[in-house]
Amino acid sequence: MINSTLYLREMKKSVKMLLIFAAVISMYAVIIIGMYDPEMMETLKAFEEMMPELMAAVGMSTGETTLLGFMVSYLYGFIFLIFPMVYCILRGNGLVSKYTDDGAMAVLVAAPVKRRTIVCTQLAVLVSGVVLLIAYSTILELVVASAQFPEQLVAGDLITLNLALLCLHLFIAGICFFASCFFSETRHSIAFGAGIPALMYVIQMLANVGEETEFAKYFTFFTLFDANGIVEKSQGSLTGAVVLLVGAVLLYVAGGVVFCRKDLFL
Repeated sequence: MINSTLYLREMKKSVKMLLIFAAVISMYAVIIIGMYDPEMMETLKAFEEMMPELMAAVGMSTGETTLLGFMVSYLYGFIFLIFPMVYCILRGNGLVSKYTDDGAMAVLVAAPVKRRTIVCTQLAVLVSGVVLLIAYSTILELVVASAQFPEQLVAGDLITLNLALLCLHLFIAGICFFASCFFSETRHSIAFGAGIPALMYVIQMLANVGEETEFAKYFTFFTLFDANGIVEKSQGSLTGAVVLLVGAVLLYVAGGVVFCRKDLFL
């Protein structure tokens, strides 16, 4: 279903971008995990009380005093949402619509390779990049937390949390992939593929600010990623992740069908 030559070529293009995002995530993860100190939680709570709207807007709020709870408060509300999302936007656009926009798609279509194979290969590249980025983040967290705070982090809980995070970013990648397949011009692909996730995150920030705007959570898919619920093992906390995964698959299929059937005007 995929062309190995095309896959390897595209993955080489992904490596530089993956390294950049991995480096940024590493910097923040190492610094934030290193800041963990149960005795400092009171200080952090005081800081939150000074600027509650700002802290809540970016998903940073003191909850569980455990190491994983601390990581959820200061990594999973902004860092682990924004940077993988930007990767999905940049790479998703560059895999299909950019080829169509600059005429390079003519070379791929002219080769003895079916459109279905081309689109499946490009999708495999996008999904591979997302999985690698989240897998790296998980391993990094486990290594840093184990080195600095032995036996304070339950590996199974962190892996479960990051599997849910993976479902979220696979869904975002699905939006970007569908936009890239649907639109033939890069400007339209980016406007849709980047605009929707960005808007959804802004709505999520609005929903986090306070009770008066909490209703906004019903208008964004970020609500389906309930990091605190997963940490607290609340009933049904993984349901949202399953919905995101199903939605991602539907977007991938829809994007592939659109690409295979549309006129490329090459």
